[in-house]
Formats: sequence, structure tokens, C-alpha cells
Amino acid sequence: MDFERAREQVASLTHPQNVVLVGASDRPGSWAARVWRNLNRYNFPGTIQLYNPGRDEVFGQTCYRDFASMPERPDHLIVLVPAKHVPGVLREGVAAGARSATVFSSGFGEAYDKQAEALGAELRRTIEETGLGVSGPNCMGNICGPSSFVTLTEDRPLNPGAGPVALVGQSGGVMIFVNQGLGERGIKAGYLITSGNEAGLSAADYIAYFSTQPEIKVIITYVEALKNVERFAAACRDARARGKHIVAIKLGASEAGRGAAMAHTGSLAGSLEAFDALAADLGIVRAETLDDAVELTELLVHTGAVPGRRMGAITLSGAYRGLLLDAAETHGLQFPDLQQTTLDRLNEILGVGSLVSNPIDGGFGVLTSAENYINSIEALESDPNIEMLLLQEALPREPGSERAEKYIAMVEDYIVNRAKKPISFITPVTHSQTDYSRNLRAVAPHVSFLQEANRALRVIGAAANSTRMASLASGVRARMDATADQQQHVSALAAVRTSSPHALNEYASKAHLAAWNIAFAPEVLAATPVEAAAAAIDIGYPVVLKAVSQTLMHKSDAGAVILNIENEDELRAAWSKIEANVAAYNRQHSAAHVVEGMIVAKQVSGGLEMVLGLHRDPEVGLVLMAGAGGVWLELYKDVAFAMPPVSADKARDLIARTRIATLLSGYRGGPAYDVDALVEAIVALGAFAADAGEHIESVDINPFVVMPGGQGAKGQGACALDALVILRPLQ
Repeated sequence: MDFERAREQVASLTHPQNVVLVGASDRPGSWAARVWRNLNRYNFPGTIQLYNPGRDEVFGQTCYRDFASMPERPDHLIVLVPAKHVPGVLREGVAAGARSATVFSSGFGEAYDKQAEALGAELRRTIEETGLGVSGPNCMGNICGPSSFVTLTEDRPLNPGAGPVALVGQSGGVMIFVNQGLGERGIKAGYLITSGNEAGLSAADYIAYFSTQPEIKVIITYVEALKNVERFAAACRDARARGKHIVAIKLGASEAGRGAAMAHTGSLAGSLEAFDALAADLGIVRAETLDDAVELTELLVHTGAVPGRRMGAITLSGAYRGLLLDAAETHGLQFPDLQQTTLDRLNEILGVGSLVSNPIDGGFGVLTSAENYINSIEALESDPNIEMLLLQEALPREPGSERAEKYIAMVEDYIVNRAKKPISFITPVTHSQTDYSRNLRAVAPHVSFLQEANRALRVIGAAANSTRMASLASGVRARMDATADQQQHVSALAAVRTSSPHALNEYASKAHLAAWNIAFAPEVLAATPVEAAAAAIDIGYPVVLKAVSQTLMHKSDAGAVILNIENEDELRAAWSKIEANVAAYNRQHSAAHVVEGMIVAKQVSGGLEMVLGLHRDPEVGLVLMAGAGGVWLELYKDVAFAMPPVSADKARDLIARTRIATLLSGYRGGPAYDVDALVEAIVALGAFAADAGEHIESVDINPFVVMPGGQGAKGQGACALDALVILRPLQ
């Protein structure tokens, strides 16, 4: 995807030659007054021109009633006029020479304001036709440190300048809070963009620009709703390929959160699980809280990527050692046993016999000398079982901690000249910083200082998981073209789409999915009891009888499924009973479900019930799901998600993220199950999504039964007992 034009627009917006304050007002506390103050407070080097058709003077400066009267051709417009005037102002500004604008005004369709939707459409049309680079509307301004261009309406000191972090988000408040947290830690954000409703430039465009800025190491994005997931994904992939880390903060963990996102931006927000599936493929690290976003940034700016989950640590107390072990278990990290050669080396260094274990309690002798300390670090780092090293130490907040300052300097030197693995300092509790501690941190730029064991290990776990998931995504090979038979099925699906979501009956759903080698129990569609009896003989008793109906989605609720049929008499009785049950159900619910035939299927006994599915998220599109099926799905919602298509390794990881994975591998003497067959089905469903996904709203395969046969034994396979395909409405 080409971002050249977007990068030019962001460059013009962040490095303007001059600015025009449209809607200039000196009313105390107004946003116009705040923007004026910050432009001057932070020494914007260009000319600031004031525009207000009703004023000749504002702030004691000349105010112009039109663009033509201005001494300089306008470059950037700061727009603070009522929404109805914004499109006209932008067109006039472009005609006068403007290249970019920041639109603070709201009233373009956010907060469910249907009357403003037309105005929002006009604004988007204006931006598209003029080619103007626009931040907003409904934003709070920006900080562009390298150009000393600050329009953010924030009273507290901002300390703009070049820095390793860029922030972009639809909420100005969230961006301000995160920036404050970064400043407390001595991390400067070179850019802070409040993108608002993104009628013009989107988060993807800003990410594409930041990815080309050499000084930027970490991009933090706050996402309420993705308007163009393909563009966002392309920008993130490009940024990651250029070595930039991306931290995302996302609304959508609850229905209320998604509603808040919609109210703020007027856009439909998807589920957090779906976003996480996308983020995993893109190498994005999602922060659970704003504090986590700051902690992740500290880690990624100063230490970099976390290659794996296996930690080594040196603590200053046995109690803190226990805290780390607890936090590691909670967040999927490990403190593995050290190799014997490492133990021998540490025992030699410390002279403590066989007391050393991971994490190492510094009281064993690590801190008796600087030589012991650095040699212990080197021994741990050399152990092949260790992928990252943690050292308990805090930044001194005032003079007087000579040992701590000395050891921090030693570790910084070690990292620069000798280290081959990531190293971070870590503290037991959160503490504030001082100018003294921030100055110390500035002279140790290659080591992160993480705070509080649980949060620190949570963000390390998130970063390690991001590395692992991105690797799994990169292992998904390009899909081969669909076979001729599969292409025919895709065409058939396209042919029956309607203007509303359209459900296929069970038999048709299975027929389409089977073309991608998803296994089903042997079955026959029968039109009469005679056909059903013949089919049962071919299949072999016991069998299951199920009604087939275009409209009856929940057959069990209507008594349209009968199990364990042992002979023809029972089969004929079951046929009559299902017909009677559906008729009664129709009367009770004022429905008109028509039985189009009945499926005679092999009764499958035993096995572990799973669920496989596809779900179309309003933001990210089709997401693949797998987890515990049957009644467990409703009770526990033990499922995991991934973006299709998936490789076998990615499918195995998907399974491993569920709790039912413990049962699949054999639990407390129970059987292990045929995970290979389950993996094959997940890969096949991902292939179906890749080939036919544009026509699919959702797929529900529940239950999908996995039979015994793991741990080296020949697997008994797996098969789907039910399936439902729902087609997307035609646009």
C-alpha cells in the first residue's frame, strides 16, 4: 500500500512554515487563547497570523478578516470555528495556499448525532477534493517537538523537543495522560498527535510517517475504532519492518467500552479479542492500562524487544525472589533451571556451595563486590536457558547511593560492550522520579528501569508474546490458489447472498466446508422415512436424526434432534416425533419453520467436544476461533482467536491458549486426544476463510469432536457434528 502522499501530508502538518489561527479569540480559557499561548510559549519559529471576520485586533495583534489580507500565504490552518463553517474555511484556505489543518471543531457525526452526519460527509468530501492534510475534527491539537510546533490545549508544561517516542490517538485526554507518565520517567515524546474523528489523516497515516523518522523507536497508538483495517495493518507492518515498536491502547473489553468509543468518534468499535488477533499478526504489543503503556515504552525504548519467556534474575532479597516467581507464573514467564555449567560457575564466583538457583538471591554473595556482581551477570547471560536478565535496582532519587549508581554505570557499560541478551533493572514497588534520578537515567540509555514486579513482568510477558506471535504469523505461507472444486463452492456461496445476512441449512453448510477437507461424521440427507431407513442401513446403527430447515437455527430448542436411534422402528418414530415437535414449536412461537428433509448421521460417541468458528468483527474482519465446545462454550467461554489463514504451528498455539488444552494433552490419567486432527481442521477452516471469506459473515462448527489418540498413538481423528454458515449481506 502506498503511503507517499500521506507522509507528505503529515510532514506538512507537523512542520508548517506558518500558521493561521482561524476563529481567533482572546477570551480567557478559550481553546483559541490556549493554542495562541502554547504556540508562543514553546517558540514556534514561523509567523502566527490571526483570522476572525468580526475582529481587527486580537491579543493586541492585527487580526485579518480574510486570507487575502494576510501578509504571508497561509500554510497551516488551526480551525476553531463552528462545524457548519469548517468546510468553507478549508476550501478558502486551500485556495489561498494552505497545505494542512488542525480542526478542533466538533459536530460532524460523533456522539450518535445523526443530524451532523451530513456535515461530516461534507467535511470528508472537502478534504478529499482539496488534498489537504487534516488532523481532526474533534481533536485537542498536537505536539511536534522537532519543529517546536505545539497546538495542544494543555496548560501544564509539555517540554517539547526531539524524542524517541511518537504518540497518536483519537482521544486527546488519553494521549496527554500517557505523555505525562512518560515525562515522569524521563522519556520524551517527539510527537503527540490527537487524531480525533480522523476525517482526513488516520492513525495509519501518522504511523507510516513516524516509521520513516530515524529518532523514533516506539509508536504508541490509542485506538477507539479502525476505519480502514487494511491500511492500518499495512502501516504497522511497514513500521515493524523498519524496526519501530508499536504499543496499542484499545477500548473494547466490554460492551460499555465499545459504546463509549462509538459515542466519542461516531465509529463502530469491534471486540478486543478480535483486535488482539490482528495485533498478534502485526507485531503490536497491546497495553492493558495506561501505566502499562508507559512501562512498555520504558522497556522497548531502552532495552528493546524481548526474544522469549525464559528469565534470569538477581534479586537483593529472598522475599523479592518469591514475588518474581509468583508474577512469572501469572504472566506466562519462566525462571528455568540453570545449566550445570552455569551453576558451577556461579558457585565458584560466589563461594556458596550448591545454594544458587534462579532467580539468584543477592544475599548469597553477589553484592559483596563489584567483580562478583558483573561476573554473576555474565554467567547468567551465558546460560542458553536464559533469554532475558532482570536485576533488582532502583534509580536513586537523591545523592548518597554510591553503590547503586556505581552498579548502574557498570551494567550500562556491560550492555554497550559485552551483552548479547536484553537486560533490565526492576524494582519491587512503583516510585516517583526526581530531576536527580532522571539525570541518572539519561546517562544509562541502554538499560530499562521497570517498576513493581507484577506490572513489570506483565509487560515483559506481553512483549515476549508479541515477538512469538509475530514469528508465528510470519510462518504462514502464502495460500495456494483454490482448487477448481473449491472455486465452484465460492461461486455458489456468492450466488445465494442477499441484502441481509443469510443462513445456509446444516446440510448445505457442511457440503461447502467439506470442500476444504473439514471432516464430518458420515451422513445422508433424506426426504422421506423410507430414504432415511435405507441411509441408516448404509451408515450403520446407531444413528442421529436431525431436521434440516433454512430458518431453524437452534434445532435442539425445537426438539428437532434425536440421538441414539438403534433400529428402523425407532427411526420412523423419531421422524414423526421431529415433525410433531417442529409443528408445536411453530405454534408456540408464531413461527413458520419448514422441514426440508432430515439428516441421518452416524452416532459419534466419546471424544472431547470443541468449537471451531469464524466471526466477522466490524473492525478487523473475519477472525478464527477455537476452544471448548458443547455446553462448555456457554458456561466458560474458553476460546482463543487468530487471524486467518493459519499455519499448523499457529493452530497449535491457538489451542495452547485455551484451558481445554490441558484435557487434550491428557489430564490426571485421562486419555490424550488427536490434536493433529484438530490442527488440520483449524488450518482447513483458515483456508476456507482465505478463499471464501469475502462472502462469509460467520461459521459455527459446534461440536467438533476430537477422538482419543495422542502422545505417539495413532489418532482416531476428529469430525464436526454440526455446522452453520451465515453469508454476508450484499453491500
